[in-house]
Amino acid sequence: MQLELTLNGKTERREIAPHHTLLDVLRDDFNLKGTKGYCHSGVCGACTVLLDGKPISACIMLASQTQGKSITTVEGLAEGENLHPVQRAFVENFGLQCGYCTPGMLLLTVALLEENPEPSKEEIVDYLGGNICRCTGYANILKSVQAAAALVKEASL
Repeated sequence: MQLELTLNGKTERREIAPHHTLLDVLRDDFNLKGTKGYCHSGVCGACTVLLDGKPISACIMLASQTQGKSITTVEGLAEGENLHPVQRAFVENFGLQCGYCTPGMLLLTVALLEENPEPSKEEIVDYLGGNICRCTGYANILKSVQAAAALVKEASL
């Protein structure tokens, strides 16, 4: 089938098999390797992308379901060499270790701050709770999200 969608702000078209997941199409057809596969059942968060601005698990969504939609992957956050404020906050606050969960954490943080620009610690923990960090870097991830909230707020002033 012919898939047409907006991917990281750019209209894209690809011929895809209707049974392929969004994860497979992003990684194999678009060569976007930031979206990771791990559990393949939608519970670990490694494959998180934004679908029309809302976080979803790409491993359990058929790519055909995204026809005409807008997808943002981690590759779509930075503008050239300029990191997104959320990415900058994660770097500056050591919110990444092995990096496997990082793309999902970044996209979840972007979505969270869009919904709630000043989340409490409990709201951050709740919102990011579906993304598993294998390196147990949660303390620095929490600090990074709090710093990202401040950077995003500062950028919007």
